[in-house]
Amino acid sequence: MTHISRRDLLCSGAALSASSLLARSAWARTAWTRTAALLAGSADAPSAAALAAVAPREQLLFDFGWKFQFGNGSDPAKDLGFGFGQGDFAKTGDFDFAKGKFDDSKWRTVNLPHDWAVELPFIDDKEQTSHGFKPIGRRYPDTSVGWYRREFEIPAGDAGKRIAVEFDGAFRDVIIFVNGCFIGRNNNGYAPFSFDLTDFLDYGAKNYIVARVDAAFGDGWFYEGAGIYRHVWLTKTDALHLGKWESYVRTEVSGNTAKLSLGTVVVNDGNKPEVALVSWVIYDGDGKLVPNGAGSEHSDPIKPGESAPYTADLSLSNPKLWSPDAPNLYIAEVSVSSGDKTRDAERISFGVRTAVFDADKGFSLNGKTIKIQGTCNHQDHAGVGAALPDRLQVFRLAVLKEMGCNAVRTSHNMPTPEWVEGCDRMGLMMMCETRQMSSNPEGLAQLEVMVKRYRNSPSIIIWSIGNEEWELQGPMAEQGAKIGATMVERCHELDPTRVVSAAVNGDNQKGVSDAFDIIGFNYGLDRPDDYHKEHPKRPIFGSETSSAISTRGSYSTDPLRNTVTNFNGVVTWGETAEEWWKFYGTRDWEAGGFAWTGFDYRGEPTPYGWPSINSQFGIVDMCGFPKDTFYYYKAWWGREPALHLFPHWNFEGREGDMIPVWVYSNADEVELFVNGQSQGSQKVPHLGHVEWKVKYEPGSIEARGSKDGKVVITEKRETTGPTVAIRLTADRHEINADGEDLVILKVEALDKEGRAVPTANNAIGFNISGEGKLIGVGNGDPNCQESDKEPRRSLFNGLAQVIIQATKRPGEIHIEAVKDGWDGPELTPAKVTITTKRVELRQAVAWSRGQG
Repeated sequence: MTHISRRDLLCSGAALSASSLLARSAWARTAWTRTAALLAGSADAPSAAALAAVAPREQLLFDFGWKFQFGNGSDPAKDLGFGFGQGDFAKTGDFDFAKGKFDDSKWRTVNLPHDWAVELPFIDDKEQTSHGFKPIGRRYPDTSVGWYRREFEIPAGDAGKRIAVEFDGAFRDVIIFVNGCFIGRNNNGYAPFSFDLTDFLDYGAKNYIVARVDAAFGDGWFYEGAGIYRHVWLTKTDALHLGKWESYVRTEVSGNTAKLSLGTVVVNDGNKPEVALVSWVIYDGDGKLVPNGAGSEHSDPIKPGESAPYTADLSLSNPKLWSPDAPNLYIAEVSVSSGDKTRDAERISFGVRTAVFDADKGFSLNGKTIKIQGTCNHQDHAGVGAALPDRLQVFRLAVLKEMGCNAVRTSHNMPTPEWVEGCDRMGLMMMCETRQMSSNPEGLAQLEVMVKRYRNSPSIIIWSIGNEEWELQGPMAEQGAKIGATMVERCHELDPTRVVSAAVNGDNQKGVSDAFDIIGFNYGLDRPDDYHKEHPKRPIFGSETSSAISTRGSYSTDPLRNTVTNFNGVVTWGETAEEWWKFYGTRDWEAGGFAWTGFDYRGEPTPYGWPSINSQFGIVDMCGFPKDTFYYYKAWWGREPALHLFPHWNFEGREGDMIPVWVYSNADEVELFVNGQSQGSQKVPHLGHVEWKVKYEPGSIEARGSKDGKVVITEKRETTGPTVAIRLTADRHEINADGEDLVILKVEALDKEGRAVPTANNAIGFNISGEGKLIGVGNGDPNCQESDKEPRRSLFNGLAQVIIQATKRPGEIHIEAVKDGWDGPELTPAKVTITTKRVELRQAVAWSRGQG
């Protein structure tokens, strides 16, 4: 945490001349092509974290070429001897496993992000239910501790710089060693952390970093993974530098002008006083310098070991506002210099927009009333667990946006930077939530880091200080009120532009709710109306709603198979999609809400236990394949004509049975046909659906939706034959050869007519060659216990997913899907070729043991 000296700073603001401005920003324009790609939301864009650094600062990706092996949570002999005696930390520089002479040749090589929990087998242990039945915890010492080790070089020319290692997140208790020295520890699974390594490095020589990661303790009641599951960076700055996450841009719109309130903190880690000049340069989304987009401020000399705040005000004429429909972004480049030398600089993206919650009118963005059409989401995905490559974050957001979702809640923790950046670029609003609701030092530290890091993101409209703290809402309401007030006050101090709330599963009449700017309700549709009558001046939204459950492709609830029907499955405390949205979507004073959940997630296998290993709350499954409810939201949250007919029409052996047939549509009227015979038309109720019961006969069903008496949209389901072939569909056919980018493939079963077989469960094997590697497989089956990492997967109700990551060498990736095993009929294989193109790589720490 940066400490600002308590002294008066004599500051004067001045606009930079055009010539001075161009000279000072020359270093910035060299990276503009990449920055423009970021603002445009290009799939090729590097993350904002990588672009934040501007010369002379360096921010190097530290993900490639780590060595990994398991340790042990109870036996020091299996844990590199760590913990044998009581003097482990007695002497600095005494840890041999973090020195050059240590032999790690038998450790396996991994790249980050990495989650070792997803690699482990499933276990039938009811105590592990919430965490996805993985052997992680104090009762599983053999698989709950992991060691990471990396060799790296520091050039001799870096002497005099401040050099830090920065972790975006690791799960969970991490101890860092460098060159035999203990550096520090971190003990939460979601907040970023960093350590200054300057004094411990060998300059012009090889260095060694080791991380011991202990995942025995959890932060949540859901799958959390294990290991260094987010990016790591090596950052190099001058001794006179900008404070970490201290730069901000606050916007205030008035008519056709936006006032920009700019601020930062300059830190002097040198050994002499420094007089610093701070300059701001603003660029629009096209890379053009914004007129009058520069400001500067002088101060008295900053003493060694101290810091000083800097502020300035600028304005934008006719700004392009940020919204879900037009996610316009700007770039602010801030630099600190002394004399004629730039000492440090960084680049931050921001947006201009207004976001207002009103007790009578709900929520408005840029003066336009809109409903929050949101989903809650955990952070894991099929095949990779919690260690999501950046491209997968974009893929998941695109799935949600396709159904009309315009907002996400980061349940229940500080999100990864790439998720926030994706929302900024793609136009999804966010309720950004911290993990620990507490005003203790750890809770406030986590909250402060979250707000500082993300306060420039226009997508964030709500800060959330926690989720469902029963004690602080009930028996400990008095303490809860104090804790809530302290956390809300801290949010307002760091960011006075956003409202603060939390997800509350009670009546909000006492405890933590007292201090909130807006009131969030979890479930309980009987509560908001009464609260609104009693507190007519307090804005209200649905912080967590629905909890509808279903198994993709299943149309009966079968406790013997652990499946749930797609016809309105819901838990006892929840509401169907129609129930909650008819409530929140029709009351003008309701801002909208967040459905639980967008994606299925590991752990909390509701409504069943073993052998179910993940939840069934998702609107889409673990792979992102839509369940039928997805199309309810697409019909009523989207703007285009929509119609979805279900179920499939493959019910062999049920000839003559009455089968429910539903349609989600925003058409005026829908007519159903069975084998060409009309079953009648029905008017579509607002925010509802239409349904029939018809006798099953093999053949087809068809729905035709009409607007103003004209058929505008149709959909048909046909009885298919048995599986004879496989189809592979790639989300893209060209990806970056950067060691990070992905191709995500959908695997389907086809009959002899080329139709997708919706009930297929064939076992499929995958052959991958060329410039790519398999990093995960899945099928969306909440009961499937097959490996996420082996090159094979059974289809579940006709679908599976394969995730392939590119190497750093341009070329081709060849993927073949074939029948796996000897049982069952022969299948025609499917082949896909993906081109990997040469791109400029992110600056990264060199890896001497090869690349790939």
